[in-house]
Amino acid sequence: MKGFGLKPSLIDSLRGYSREMFMKDLMAGIIVGIVALPLAIAFGIASGVTPEKGIITAIIAGFLISLLGGSKVQIGGPTGAFIVIIYGIVNNPEYGLQGLLIATILAGVILVALGAFRLGALIKFIPYPIIVGFTAGIAVTIFTTQMGDILGLTQEAVSQTGEAIRIPLKTPGDFIGKWICYAQHISTFNVWNFIVAIGSLLLIIFTPMVTRRIPVLNKIPGSLYGILLGTAAVLIMKEFFGITGIDTIGDRFQIQSQLPDMVVPDITFELIQKLMPVAFTIAILGAIESLLSAAVADGVTGDKHDSNMELIAQGAANIITPLFGGIPATGAIARTMTNINNGGRTPVAGIIHALVLLLIYFFLMPLAKYIPMACLAGILVVVSYNMSEWRHFVSICKHAPIFETLVLVLTFVLTVVFDLVVAIAVGLGVYYLI
Repeated sequence: MKGFGLKPSLIDSLRGYSREMFMKDLMAGIIVGIVALPLAIAFGIASGVTPEKGIITAIIAGFLISLLGGSKVQIGGPTGAFIVIIYGIVNNPEYGLQGLLIATILAGVILVALGAFRLGALIKFIPYPIIVGFTAGIAVTIFTTQMGDILGLTQEAVSQTGEAIRIPLKTPGDFIGKWICYAQHISTFNVWNFIVAIGSLLLIIFTPMVTRRIPVLNKIPGSLYGILLGTAAVLIMKEFFGITGIDTIGDRFQIQSQLPDMVVPDITFELIQKLMPVAFTIAILGAIESLLSAAVADGVTGDKHDSNMELIAQGAANIITPLFGGIPATGAIARTMTNINNGGRTPVAGIIHALVLLLIYFFLMPLAKYIPMACLAGILVVVSYNMSEWRHFVSICKHAPIFETLVLVLTFVLTVVFDLVVAIAVGLGVYYLI
């Protein structure tokens, strides 16, 4: 990247790198890898792909973003912000998984171009009310998608042998259609599934409060407590009490623990034309997420990231990761802050986090089949709450000019009812043209 006058932060970070710095990065990388595991699985499944694809994304994209990025502490991987977009593409018969891979690669090319032409600063011109509006809208949408697994709703189907069976509820893609579908099938509510979901949610929220005074235990994220204890509880409920109807990952997916071969998707000009609007949305959303995360990290560490180099790293990650079946990735604020809070100060910590996930993937992935879907739903409810930014939403409504409040609400409603592409386009149009 020197030809562009750009260079990864790793180069400067390794000058004068000491054993003491490595030990801090090692500890931070291990902890972030553990934190990233349940999130990667949950984001993969919620996006409509397999859990392996979520972890593969965290491994490959996380490695590349730390290796090439313009921030010393940024942790990259799949994030909740992309769930709505990915799910919409994968479940569109016209595109499917192949369309997602192509759209992600195109988004990566756009991000590299933005960074190479030093356009990273342009992201600052996206109005804050629009960012808060679509972020809150995505949060509400994620929460909505999890209600079926929280309530344990099912529907009738016919097996290959012609028998009537119950399968997990399949809902329409739109927000209103989902809630209508939930109401129509509320009679299939499974109380045990609901108890597991709420129990996992409470564990995720409250165990960090209980363990924060215990040095060894306070490093373990609440999401991991929720998964481990929730999985143990479900195994006991099934084996000793004969309780059924609580789906696990293994009930819905075939778990594999090997890296897929590299496959270049068949990219046609017609597909590029159709997918370019979605690719542009992925690129802009990825740029906003990663640069916001890097800016927040700068405020904590006192460092200064290179926004253009960061965009190039994000672009490279989104070009290469889909070749191995991965999904869109960007900088993750929560994981980045976990890295900083545990002593990570150079990109080495992010590289170690990716290697930790790789080891878990090879040796522990088969155990993931026992994880209840209700536990993952609990994780995603917490994720949706954290990304809702409801305090900022309320603050804008109370204190900002009426015009900004209207843009905020308009962007939020369009994100929830329609999609992110429409919301951002209309939000920007209203803000700058009216």
